[in-house]
This record gives sequence, structure tokens and C-alpha cells, in this order.
Amino acid sequence: KTSHLSTVFHALIFAYHGMRIYTPGDVEAVNGTDVRLKCTFESSAPINARLVIVSWTFRPLSGGKELSVFHYQEKPYLPPEGIFKKHISWAGDIMGSDASIIIREARFIYNGTYTCQVTNPPDVHGQVGEIKLRVVKTASFNDLLYLVLAIGGGIAAVVFCLIIIVSCRRCKREYRQRQLEDDEEAPRKERKDPTAW
Repeated sequence: KTSHLSTVFHALIFAYHGMRIYTPGDVEAVNGTDVRLKCTFESSAPINARLVIVSWTFRPLSGGKELSVFHYQEKPYLPPEGIFKKHISWAGDIMGSDASIIIREARFIYNGTYTCQVTNPPDVHGQVGEIKLRVVKTASFNDLLYLVLAIGGGIAAVVFCLIIIVSCRRCKREYRQRQLEDDEEAPRKERKDPTAW
């Protein structure tokens, strides 16, 4: 019983102190474009930039062995060879709890599962983050719809601002014109008929 309770107690400690990793899950990229693989983490221990280790690995969609994509330990280590050579960039910020990377000029061979693992001693246990990347020929309908909405929203905002600016200028012009008219009428009202007593 004592042994069992001890095991449960240690499991609870690991669960409490374990590193938490957050990733978007599924990501889609158009062939030949850059794509950001976002990975953020939460540690119960204070972040120590000298001790934090970030590891990214890749498992092809077709199967096969897992490949090392990126490694960070005090500084980023990019892949010196293989299919990811000159195609990976560090986009994270350790003190900002960000372990993201960017894949440059995504290709179809990059289809698969990417794993993000972060350790920050004493937080060396916990889950890993996974991202399933799908490289496609053209953007999906949803992406195109978001793009159209974003462009349309931007144009609408510009038009709205122009309308406000034009309206303000017109109001100022009318206000100045009224002031001039009032200034011209004031002396007339003050003039008296010389024949009047």
C-alpha cells in the first residue's frame, strides 16, 4: 500500500510540474510558401534560457523513421543536411514561452506530423505538441474566403475613414462660412437710422 501511494504521489508531482505544450493541431500551407509551426509552452518553474531545450522532429505522412528538424539549446541549431536544410528558421522567443519555427518554401515532401518538445529543468516531464502539416497546390476555399473578407474589410475601413474625414472638413467649412456671415451681419444690425431719436 505504501509503495502504491508513493507511486501515485510521484505521478501527481509530475502532473503538476509537467511542461504544458500548446500547438494548433492541423496546419495547411500552399506549396512554395512559408508556414509557421506555432508552439508555445507553460512551465511551473521559472524559465531559465540557459537550461531550456527545444526539439522539433518530423514523421513523414508515408511513414518511415522520425527525422530531427530543429534543436535549440542556448541558441538555435538548424539542420545541416537532409530535406530541411536551408528550409527551417527559428521564430520563437524562449523568455516569451514561444518555441515556434518557420518552414521556408514548403514542399509536398513536408507532409506529415511535426512534434514540438520543450524541457525547462526541473520541468522535464509532460506532453509533447503535435502539428499535422498538409501542403497543398492552392489555398483552400476557407483560406480564400478569409483573404477576401480581410481585403474587403480593409477597403471598407479605408472608405469609412475617408467619409469621416470629408464630412469633418465639410462641417468645418460650413461652420467658418456661418461665422463669416454672422460677422458681416453684426455691423449692419448695430447701425442706426440718423433721423431716428
